[in-house]
Amino acid sequence: MHLGHLVHVEHLVHTMMIESVPNVSEGQRPAVVETLAAAVRGVKGVRLLDYSADPAHNRSVFTMAGDRHEIKNAILDLAWHAVHMIDLRGHRGEHPRLGALDVVPFIPLADVTMKDCVELAREVGQAIAERLNVPVFLYEEAQSRPDRRRLEDIRRGQFEGLAAKMAQPGWEPDFGPSTPHPTAGATVVGARQFLIAYNVNLATNRIDLARRIAHTVRESGGGLPCVKALGLALPARGIVQVSMNLTDFTKTPIEVAFDRVVAEAASAGVDVIDSELVGLIPEAALAHTTPERLGLRGFSDNRVLERALTS
Repeated sequence: MHLGHLVHVEHLVHTMMIESVPNVSEGQRPAVVETLAAAVRGVKGVRLLDYSADPAHNRSVFTMAGDRHEIKNAILDLAWHAVHMIDLRGHRGEHPRLGALDVVPFIPLADVTMKDCVELAREVGQAIAERLNVPVFLYEEAQSRPDRRRLEDIRRGQFEGLAAKMAQPGWEPDFGPSTPHPTAGATVVGARQFLIAYNVNLATNRIDLARRIAHTVRESGGGLPCVKALGLALPARGIVQVSMNLTDFTKTPIEVAFDRVVAEAASAGVDVIDSELVGLIPEAALAHTTPERLGLRGFSDNRVLERALTS
C-alpha cells in the first residue's frame, strides 16, 4: 500500500519525499541527543519533524523527511556522530539494541515508491559500512534473504551476543566487516511502510504481567494482526509498559490495541495510567478516536504527520 493513499500527504508536498525514523541507542545524555538532532538540522532540505529521548529505554527516535539525496546525507551525518559518541560496552537500557545507530528505516511519503526506498536503504547501508567500519544488516523490504526480514530476528541476542551470532554460518552482514564494531555494534537498515510506535503504561511494577500482555496482544502470539509488542520495565517511574509497533493501523487501529491492553490489564486487577506515541501518527489513525480517549500523554497537534509536514 502506498503511504500517500494511506495518510493523504501527497497533496501537501510538491516534491519526492522520503521519511526516515532512525533509532539511536542514547536517551540518558541530553547533550548527545541534541548534538544528533543538530546534525540532522544541519543538512539543507531535510526537515526534522520530531525527536524524543527515553531515559528508561536509553534510546532516541528521530523523524525526518526530505528527498533521496538530502535524507541520505542526514542519515550519514547522524551515523558519524552516533558511532563516535556512543559506546555500547557501557550502555544499559530496557529496549533491545544491536548498535549505536540501531535501526534506520526508509518510508515512502510522496511520489516515491517502495523500490526507491529499497535502493536508498542499500546505498546508505553500504556507505555506513564503508565510512564507519560498522557491519550493516538489511531488513524488511530491503532484506537480501527471507530470514532477515524481521528486525526482531536480526536483533535477537543484542549487542552483547552479536560477536557470537556473526561467527555463525549465515550471519555474515550485508555490508561491512564480519565482526562487530567494538563500541558501535552493527546497524540495521531497511525499507518499510509507515508504522505507529505506541506505548501503554500500566499502574504496576509487575514485569511478568507486562510481558504476558505483550505476548497476548502481538500477532506472533496469536493476538492482534500487524501488532508487535514487548513488555518493558520503567524503573524510574516504578511501573511497566507494553510497547507496541502497529505496522498497519488499517488492520488493527490504535484504539483497538489500546482497548485490548486495557482489558488484559483489568483482568489482572491492574489499571492503565496513560499511553504515549514515539514519533508521529497519521491523521487517519485518529479518525475514529481521540487523544483523550487513548490517554495520550504529551500529545499535541504537531505529533500528527500531516500537520508536522506543513508547520
